[in-house]
Amino acid sequence: MKHQEALLTLTLRLGDNPLVLGHRLGEWCSKAPILEEDLALTNMALDMIGRAEVLLRYAALIEGKNHTEDDLAYKRGERKFYNHLIVEQPNGNFAFTIARQLYVSLYEFLYYSELMNSKDETLSAIAHKAIKEIKYHLKHASDWTIRLGDGTDERHHKMQEAINELWMFTGELFESDEVDEQMSELGIAPYPADLIGKWKTELIDILSEAKLSLPEESYMQTGSRNGIHTEYLGYILADMQYLQRAYPNAKW
Repeated sequence: MKHQEALLTLTLRLGDNPLVLGHRLGEWCSKAPILEEDLALTNMALDMIGRAEVLLRYAALIEGKNHTEDDLAYKRGERKFYNHLIVEQPNGNFAFTIARQLYVSLYEFLYYSELMNSKDETLSAIAHKAIKEIKYHLKHASDWTIRLGDGTDERHHKMQEAINELWMFTGELFESDEVDEQMSELGIAPYPADLIGKWKTELIDILSEAKLSLPEESYMQTGSRNGIHTEYLGYILADMQYLQRAYPNAKW
């Protein structure tokens, strides 16, 4: 695979994850259990959309077809998105959202900590800015996991249930293919498979403090690296891309 093609694929993957998860978190606006969380989740969504914007802008530059970040966000079809399956899962209840955020933010913290050392100056700069936000996202998710897990029986049950239900999507975070191998060999990005040991160790520490159990190993969902998704992404894109589809090339 050519270097430019591999770098484009990597950057699209990195941009699609916060774009889709930012949209998901934005759905909590005015619906969170308390006002403070309404603001927190919405601000986290804005963090992610901002990160997606700069990553997709860089992807458009690498692509070299005079596209913009908006073109890549609003004019690609479902099979051209490469976000992890876990970020497109519905919000569910508050515990479900927190469990999803815990899994993703812990992974992102480890990944972006390594990405700061990238030989690609643009990706390194993006990582240096993003890591500050990711640290807050991880602390937020960890604190709520502990608060719910070590709370009432009902809170504990819902948090454990969410941890269990989303577990099947975590294996995909560490899948590695030709793109990852090439980017890792060139010192541009970390090799995802190398992160799983530390991710699981830190996750166990958080779950133990929350009096929650690590789910048993089971079948893992996969497909996003090849543009294959769950049914939920199509609904997200129908919502997110509606204006562009209804009024092509509309300008504010």
